[in-house]
Amino acid sequence: MPDDDFLEGQRVSDASASAGFTTDVVVIGGCGRVGLPLGIALASRGLQVTLYDINQAAVDVVNGGRLPFDEEGAAEPLATAVAEGRLTASTDPSTVATAEHLVVIVGTPVDEHLNPNIAAVPKAIERCADFLRDGQLIVLRSTVHPGVTALTEKLIKKLGVKADVAFCPERIAEGKAMTELFELPQIVAARTPEATERAEKLFRNLASQIVVLEPEEAELAKLFTNTWRYIKFAAANQFWMMSNDFGLDFERIRHAIRFQYPRAADMPGAGFAAGPCLLKDTMQLAAFNNNNFVLGHSAMLINEGLPLYVVSKLQERFDLSEMTVGILGMAFKGGSDDIRESLAYKLRKVVMLRAKETLCTDPYVKDDRFVPLDEVLTRADLLIIAAPHPEYRDLETDIPVADMWGVTNKGVRI
Repeated sequence: MPDDDFLEGQRVSDASASAGFTTDVVVIGGCGRVGLPLGIALASRGLQVTLYDINQAAVDVVNGGRLPFDEEGAAEPLATAVAEGRLTASTDPSTVATAEHLVVIVGTPVDEHLNPNIAAVPKAIERCADFLRDGQLIVLRSTVHPGVTALTEKLIKKLGVKADVAFCPERIAEGKAMTELFELPQIVAARTPEATERAEKLFRNLASQIVVLEPEEAELAKLFTNTWRYIKFAAANQFWMMSNDFGLDFERIRHAIRFQYPRAADMPGAGFAAGPCLLKDTMQLAAFNNNNFVLGHSAMLINEGLPLYVVSKLQERFDLSEMTVGILGMAFKGGSDDIRESLAYKLRKVVMLRAKETLCTDPYVKDDRFVPLDEVLTRADLLIIAAPHPEYRDLETDIPVADMWGVTNKGVRI
């Protein structure tokens, strides 16, 4: 985390106080995996921050100075900010009235028909409508379908509140928030120069570089970013399946391609492309383009079909109906306790339909259905690494291991 003297003078506490606000920032949805690191980061810069959240359990944990989930580098500054009174959490919507800056961070899922839920952000604001005040800056930080910023502007006008609206998308990777919030350039988008200037001033408390866009440009920039990553993962997974079908080790091929060859340095390895953003945002982009997104839809088929491919290849080699299969790692990525949209659970369902018994384990995820790794190694006849946790790098076992990630450094053929 940068030194506290970084960008001294950019803080907004004095301005907030002079406008009659007692808090600098209220983060709506503030105890989640995006909102909480942002709140901690702003508080570490000396701002007075309130985290408004409807999850009472998470609010209680945060007010106790503890993290409700794992986030590297966040525990100590959280405890300090709470102890010094610069950060507090609340389930009381009236806290929204205390702050000059409102940062809205809520989930923006797709519905059961795979259509974007464009109402998630406006609904979150409507729940706080009675406490909105003239002079506030409302910052949308959730990844949104193009047009949601404009929809929010219409809502604020309809409510009769004279507030500025900006879209400043989050750009962090889970587990790296407390570094990336300070190091990555921040995209700032608003309809007027005044709103742009206010949003830029707020985020200069964290970022040294600001990139200014129009709201619709910024909305697409965020979706393009996640979709680009999803498509790259799909390409790698397709390459891995091709190699695997011919009995070849994709990781050896990938190493040769990337070795001192900068134009291929960004080729990722194979693995489950999951989590709460990549598939969802690819769907949002497809919906934005009237569902005419062949490349995106192909990426969905490849990435979402990977658990089925893995099990089908194992079924060619083993009689799964007579085997106990151990699945190692249920989080959506290595070193994380986050299971949102994890493909490990899809893998589990497929394995359960075919295997005699299925055992799951994860060193980070708490679930009464899971068993310790030692027990899995004792009871299982076959292992599948579903999340590349570092704990599996030195795995010692004579049991066959399906490791498409290459985490065990023994090749990625299945």
